[in-house]
Amino acid sequence: MTTETTTVKAIKGPDSKGWFWGTGRRKTAIARVRVRAGNGDIKMNEKPLDDYLTEDRDRKAVLAVLEKTGMKGKVDVTAGLCGGGFTGQAGAMIMGLARALMSYDGGLEPILRENGFLTRDARKVERKKYGQAGARRRYQFSKR
Repeated sequence: MTTETTTVKAIKGPDSKGWFWGTGRRKTAIARVRVRAGNGDIKMNEKPLDDYLTEDRDRKAVLAVLEKTGMKGKVDVTAGLCGGGFTGQAGAMIMGLARALMSYDGGLEPILRENGFLTRDARKVERKKYGQAGARRRYQFSKR
């Protein structure tokens, strides 16, 4: 008796207003990203991308998702971000945007996987331990 297991990915469709959703996380930041067909507007917490992300590196990383998939100028992106710092929020935005684009067009998944946009970076800050100065740093040892 053989049993075959097939994995079926449930790709959600648009909500009642035509938005496709994706959630991204990085460190302690969370990004809830919405995508729909449009003229290329990108808003993060109701601000334009250039006003919200001050670091050029973070802006380029977010725009790389749209450029690699060929969706730059074709979709409107709206993101609600909370927690973390700007770099963590940019990382969360990348993952959330990739997931939203995958639900928008399932054929983009190989491109998104190739470039590592769908991979969750699980690294977080290690907690400080008792009896130590930090996560790994010990207090100075004194013989006398």
